[in-house]
Amino acid sequence: MLYHLLFPLRDLWGALNVFQYITFRSAGATVTALLLSILFGPPVIRGLRQLSIGQSIREEGPQSHQRKAGTPTMGGLLILLAVVVPTLLWADLTNRYVWVVVAATVLFGAVGFADDYLKVRRRHNQGLTARLKMALLLVIATGVGIYLTSIGFDPSLSLPFFKPLLDLGALYVVFVVIVLTGASNAVNLTDGLDGLAIGTALVAAATYAIFAYIAGNSIAARYLQVAYVPGSGEVAIICAAMVGASLGFLWFNSHPAEVFMGDVGSLAIGGLIGTVAVICKQELLLVIVGGVFVAEAASVILQVASFKLRGKRVFRMAPIHHHFELLGWAESKVIVRFWILSILCALIGLATLKLR
Repeated sequence: MLYHLLFPLRDLWGALNVFQYITFRSAGATVTALLLSILFGPPVIRGLRQLSIGQSIREEGPQSHQRKAGTPTMGGLLILLAVVVPTLLWADLTNRYVWVVVAATVLFGAVGFADDYLKVRRRHNQGLTARLKMALLLVIATGVGIYLTSIGFDPSLSLPFFKPLLDLGALYVVFVVIVLTGASNAVNLTDGLDGLAIGTALVAAATYAIFAYIAGNSIAARYLQVAYVPGSGEVAIICAAMVGASLGFLWFNSHPAEVFMGDVGSLAIGGLIGTVAVICKQELLLVIVGGVFVAEAASVILQVASFKLRGKRVFRMAPIHHHFELLGWAESKVIVRFWILSILCALIGLATLKLR
């Protein structure tokens, strides 16, 4: 809204010309999201406490987690507020990609909200059934894929380390579904320790803000020999808002956490990052940039597969962050070390831009 209100007045006041720059508006979105998080964090937490919206802790996890029972959850509503509002203020709202990312984020968050609500209502760590939750995510992801193809989005896949694009044709929608559902579930599995998921999401969002900006800039895309997607640069503003929202939420979610994001937060974040990855055509790099998310999801898959096939577990507990806790690592040490790994993964992902 600020962009549409102030940029047209640039002839009256030359300083308003800065609103044409995505970098300026991204910085504005980051600061706005951070301030909204800090400002609304305390009343949101108080409200969740008054409504007795507390987290249920499963008994088979590390026993140190039992003291977290009752901590307000569904704090992801604060993240959604701090992402959507700055996006509406600073982004070009005529850009269709902006609305695609916002819609995917909100809808994935809505599924998480329903799951969290049922957990709170039942006073048990069981919300939507796994099948129903996955079905809802598949429907939303399919809708995103179909919409993108309907507006003429290039159904090709960018391969890291290679210049040519791989045309997926009719399979492109299926690929989009895999990326979005995979990203959302991976973030959801990572959300098990104070600040772990939001800190890792912050790094991924900042990285994809760079990818989106490059993809939307014809000169930068040509120089780095990556896919040029006209208009995709605008979604960098959403990623920037996600960075600010993450910083603000981390203020309250850092160990020991005052609030948890819940599925409403984790699914929304995964939906946002996955959709941005699709739009800027850096889907496969999400495996590298989101290496911590991938490791968390892979540990669960390996654990389940190993137990069913061999009757033995690979890890003491999955997701893998619990494995390290049970090895004796302090929770804060696991969190910070995983953050370090996420930064390393992001740097490797950025480095691939020059390796083509």
